[in-house]
Amino acid sequence: MPSERRRQRLADILDNVARIRTYTAGMDKGAFLDSALVQDAVERCFERIAEAARKLGDVYDEEFPDAGLKALRHFGSVLRHDYEAVHPELIWGYVERRLDALQAMAEGALAGLPPEG
Repeated sequence: MPSERRRQRLADILDNVARIRTYTAGMDKGAFLDSALVQDAVERCFERIAEAARKLGDVYDEEFPDAGLKALRHFGSVLRHDYEAVHPELIWGYVERRLDALQAMAEGALAGLPPEG
């Protein structure tokens, strides 16, 4: 069942996208692959993003297809349960290809929500 706390889940996505951008600022793939600390931090942020997407359910899947939310929810399951299958190159690929779409989705979805209060 989708979360009734959409605003909070979308804010969680934005917060963790910002954290990933901070952790990886100035890095290229090689620097990322050389830093286990940054890899762990980014992986944890993606776990939180995937969990927020899971709690949102499929409500935004069609509206924001570029965000790849269904695949992201599956990725979260891999991060939690099949962690040995997670390779740093895969995480870096998400950093390079998914952050802009995730940020755009969360910002667009937040803008479409009725005001609080």
